[in-house]
Amino acid sequence: MLPNPSQLLRNRIQQLHQRIGGRHWFPHVPLAILLGLGGFWLLQADLGRHWRHIVDQLLSGGQNLHPALLPPILIGLGMLIMAVGLLFRSRLAWLMALLLAATAAVSMYFGQQGHSHLLLAYFILMLALLAFAWRQFDRASITASTLFALTSVVMLVVYATFGTFYLGSDFKPQVTDLVTALYYAMVTMSTVGYGDITPQTAEAKLFAVSIIVLGVAVFATSLTAVIAPLVTRSLQRIVNRKDNRMQRENHFVVIGNTPLALNTWRELARRGHPVTRLLRQEPEPALPDNVDKVIGDPSDGDVLRKAGADKAQAVLAMLDDDSENAFVVLAVRELAGTARTVAAVNDAQHLGRVQLVQPDVVIAPQILGGELAAMLLTGEEVTADFVMRRVFQQHHDAGGANRPPQSAA
Repeated sequence: MLPNPSQLLRNRIQQLHQRIGGRHWFPHVPLAILLGLGGFWLLQADLGRHWRHIVDQLLSGGQNLHPALLPPILIGLGMLIMAVGLLFRSRLAWLMALLLAATAAVSMYFGQQGHSHLLLAYFILMLALLAFAWRQFDRASITASTLFALTSVVMLVVYATFGTFYLGSDFKPQVTDLVTALYYAMVTMSTVGYGDITPQTAEAKLFAVSIIVLGVAVFATSLTAVIAPLVTRSLQRIVNRKDNRMQRENHFVVIGNTPLALNTWRELARRGHPVTRLLRQEPEPALPDNVDKVIGDPSDGDVLRKAGADKAQAVLAMLDDDSENAFVVLAVRELAGTARTVAAVNDAQHLGRVQLVQPDVVIAPQILGGELAAMLLTGEEVTADFVMRRVFQQHHDAGGANRPPQSAA
C-alpha cells in the first residue's frame, strides 16, 4: 500500500526541520522578526519620516500633536518590545503579542489611511501564525515576566498621561501641561484621588474610570508575573532542601529526562550508587520522594553546585539538545571540581561540535544504531571492542592517552 501523500509531505518536513536544526530557532525567531517588522511598519506608516518631530512634540507637550497618533505609537513600541520576549519562547510574551496584533488589526480595520488594508492583512497573518505556534511558547521566565510588567506599566502611564493632557479642557481646573497630566494620571491609577483635579464631562469621567480599572489590573498582573516565578523557585528550593537529604559528594549527577538519562539513572541506582537527578522542570508524573533531585537550569553554575557537581564522581549531560549538553560541560568545567564529564550526542552532525568542548567521554548510542544495522545485514563481524569504541568516543588528553570510559551502566 502506497503511503498517504500528506504523510509523506509531513515526514519530509520533519526531516528538513531536523536537518536544519529547526528546534533551536523555529518558530520563535521568525515570529519575533515578523512581530518586530510589524511594529516598525506600523510606526513608519503612521509617523512617516517626521518621527523625530513627533517625539519632540511628545516630550515637550505640544498641542498640535493629533491624539490619533497615540494608539499606533503604543502598539508599535509594544510589538518591538514583545518581539524580544518571543525570542525566549515566553508564553506571556506570546499572549501580549497576540493581543497587540489583534488590537492593531482592529485599528487598521477602522482606519482610513491608504496603508490600512495591507497592514490589516499583515496583522491577520500574524494572528494566524501566533495561534498556530502556541504550543512552542511554553516557558515562564523572570526575564520575560519583568519585560511584560515594565512594558505594561509604561504603556499605561503613557496612555493615562497623554489622555489626560488631550482632555485637559474637560477637567477642573484645566490640565495644560504634561507634568500636571502625569500627576493626575498617577493619583488616579493609584486610586488615591486627592480631588484637586476633577473630570467635568462624560468623556473625562469615562476616561478616569478606564485609568482606574486598567491601573488596578495592570499593577496586579505585573506584580503577579514578576513575583510568582520568584515565589515558585523559593518553594522549590525549600522542598528540595527538605526532601533530599542525600550527601551530595562522590556521587553521580544525571542531567535530563530523556530515555538514556532515565535508564542510566535506574542502572546506577540499582547498583547502589548515589545519584542526583538534575531536571529543568518538575516531570509529570512527579518523581518518588526517595529520588534525590534538583530542579533548575542545568547550565547554571549555582544550580550545578547545588546538585553537588563540583564534588561528584561524574556529571552526565543527557539532554535531548546537543548544544545544551555542550553548555553543561563548559559550566561544570567552570566549577573547577574533579568530576568527569559525560556528554550525550543525539545527532551525528553535532558529534564534532560537542567534542570541541572536550568532555571526558562522549556517548553516542543512537549514532551506533545505523552502523550496527548495516554490519549485521551485510554479514560483517560485530565485536565488543568495536561497540565500546563507537559508543564511548573518548577525549584524548595532552599526553595522547585515553582516559578509561565512565560507563553509564
